[in-house]
Amino acid sequence: MKAYLVLDFEITNLPAFMEYVEKIPEYLRKHAGRYLVEGVTPEILEGDWEPKTIVILEFETQENSNNFLSDPEVKQLFSIRHKNTNSNLIKVSGGSWRDELSSN
Repeated sequence: MKAYLVLDFEITNLPAFMEYVEKIPEYLRKHAGRYLVEGVTPEILEGDWEPKTIVILEFETQENSNNFLSDPEVKQLFSIRHKNTNSNLIKVSGGSWRDELSSN
């Protein structure tokens, strides 16, 4: 089953953040990941969520996403992102809530 990482962030130090931007694609490829959305400002349609910039990553499997998140070299890049952005990250599995209902 595919896995998706959804990142909402606001850059606080663009020059320092650029190292992350330049290096992270290599690790996405290494872990069978790809950008579905890459740093786009969203249009808010409902609710009180106020995302700034959105990235959505797709991984072929849950294992690929877990390996990406635990890769020691990626963790160093995450540190750069944490220091130079305000960010929120969630992981979701591909599929549907309907799948859960039909299996019960």
